[in-house]
Amino acid sequence: MVEFNQTREGGGNTFLRGCGGDSSNFAVAAARQGARTGYISAVGADTNGALLRQLWKSEGVDDSHVRTSADAPTGVYFVSHGADGHQFDFCRTGSAASRYSVADLPLDAIAQAKVLHLSGISLGISTTACDACYKAIEHARDNGVTVSFDTNLRRKLWPLGRARATIWDVLSLADICLPSYDDVIHLSDLKDPDHIVDRCLATGARIVALKLGAEGTLVADRHHRIRIAPYPCNVVDATGAGDTFGGAFVARIVAGDDIEQAGHYAAAAAALSTEGYGAVTPIPTADKVRALLERSRRHG
Repeated sequence: MVEFNQTREGGGNTFLRGCGGDSSNFAVAAARQGARTGYISAVGADTNGALLRQLWKSEGVDDSHVRTSADAPTGVYFVSHGADGHQFDFCRTGSAASRYSVADLPLDAIAQAKVLHLSGISLGISTTACDACYKAIEHARDNGVTVSFDTNLRRKLWPLGRARATIWDVLSLADICLPSYDDVIHLSDLKDPDHIVDRCLATGARIVALKLGAEGTLVADRHHRIRIAPYPCNVVDATGAGDTFGGAFVARIVAGDDIEQAGHYAAAAAALSTEGYGAVTPIPTADKVRALLERSRRHG
């Protein structure tokens, strides 16, 4: 989707246009860490769709499997900032992405990937998109492709009961689970981070990275569990920080890092991504992440 993000200028009436969408942010974040990425979605035949394609091409994200719809628009959303943090207002009902279906899937490309990443938003935007997600997961698993999943619960998209059932079902099919604490407390009766990680592992995930916001991250597999403190940063806008964490974390796992190394790297990337406006522009490149990790190492 195309993003309009409120700034402090103009008495709150000035918005910066940019690009967003959780899975797109994830792909860009992974690409900026050096991973080869491609995107599967749909955009409208409009200026917003052209803007997104320009972004993906400039970031090295393969957009050859993104459909262009002649009769549906590209989705947009607005980000407002207040005392309680950032608020999202989405305009995506009937968007090109929400009309995505099983028939649109590039099955050969999915089979050739190392990781297939999806999110709760991908599941919730429409029944046809949800069906496409399930088919993509099935095809990935049949071909030995690792499945990564971010809960990314948006309660305005669908009834909570259906969201709970579907998200936990998909978690049972995922290898890498990237839940947010604020999501899981609505998706379950659990409050303790360790109990949440326990359930995700018991459900089927091999690796869990539970994002705890200002409390850091808890990363785990069946043999190790590590609490990672948040990295220092000057927060301007936290939009897309969780997506940045996910893209960086999976990119480093694919590159061969263990969960602790990947967790520290991703936490540093997420911290840096909050130091500017918008979901994409502040996502750091690998050299900036490594510089923060080195500064933090030197200062203990």
